[in-house]
Amino acid sequence: MHVVAIITAGGQGRRLGAGRPKQLLELGGCTILQRSVDAFDRCDRVHELVVVLPPDLAAAGEVTLRPARKPLSIVAGGTRRQDSVANGFDHVADRADLVVVHDAARPFASEALIARTIDAAAESGAALAVLPVRDTVKQAAADGAFVGATLPRETIFLAQTPQAFRTGVLRDAVALGRRGAEATDEAALAEQAGHRVRLVEGEARNLKITTEDDLVLARVLSGEGAGASRAGTGYDLHRLVEGRPLVLAGVRIPFDRGPLGHSDGDVICHAVADALLGAAAAGDIGQHFPDTDPQWKDAPGLYLLARATAVVREAGFTVENVDVVVILERPKIRPHVEAIRAALAGVVGIDVGRISVKGKTNEGVDAVGRGEAIAAHAVALLR
Repeated sequence: MHVVAIITAGGQGRRLGAGRPKQLLELGGCTILQRSVDAFDRCDRVHELVVVLPPDLAAAGEVTLRPARKPLSIVAGGTRRQDSVANGFDHVADRADLVVVHDAARPFASEALIARTIDAAAESGAALAVLPVRDTVKQAAADGAFVGATLPRETIFLAQTPQAFRTGVLRDAVALGRRGAEATDEAALAEQAGHRVRLVEGEARNLKITTEDDLVLARVLSGEGAGASRAGTGYDLHRLVEGRPLVLAGVRIPFDRGPLGHSDGDVICHAVADALLGAAAAGDIGQHFPDTDPQWKDAPGLYLLARATAVVREAGFTVENVDVVVILERPKIRPHVEAIRAALAGVVGIDVGRISVKGKTNEGVDAVGRGEAIAAHAVALLR
């Protein structure tokens, strides 16, 4: 039996308010999407993977996934979830005996859950993971302000994914949807098409990330948690030459020489940007702002740092503190430290009390010690 998994990641996740599709947010060192793909790639009941992305991301090829052990295809999604599943189904219908559909926003589905849902669908035609309702369930009256009925909770379940179907069953469900029927999941379309759907015991850990609170809980489950921290280090060095200004965190320091570089050579901003990106495992400034790209020519360090900070925040992290050491024979930076701290705090978005800047010399050793270069080291802590 050839089983194909369709992993739907065609939405934008606007309710989460993260500024980017939620499936691309990082969770425990990799994206939410990658976690969902990995679960099906590991499951030995699944033979092929189809990932459905928003049309713009699918066309641009900007989503990077780790190489899978199994054949993996990228398909453009549609306006609604059911449209995205239909597009994915069109891609595999001729070669699949059974199709399992899963929301990429549920990154904690276990291999055991996937396997038992597939087995149930192979036996019964269609199956979905569900959780029993533990609370008493009230149905509102028509006015919405009072209780209309108390429902027997023993007969009520919360639907999850994965949901699995024999190919013929899902074909009927997709066809019904294309004729105008609407539903929030494929199991509901299969029901409307006249098929019985078997209930499979779901998992409480298999939560769907929809809101910011869901993301916080997901970080706990992934091992990050609200108190988990990530540290990163950064380093930058530039030769000092005449005719260039000496700028540190946007603060111009009176001196007869300044750093030679493609951008403004602001060693503090460059080191802090690398520390932030490193803590988030999001690359480095050379990757994000290459010196081969003319748009970064003479770019202010504070601008590059702001861009790096945005990358980190979009990945779901907050900055806790930053510590910087500037190594320079002269001039002394002590008179400018408070201005530098304030500038960094404003761009990184934390209180100035969480920013430390220290100046050191290199005691006459090497190019820095001879006054020919300036260097900076930075450490950043993220949560």
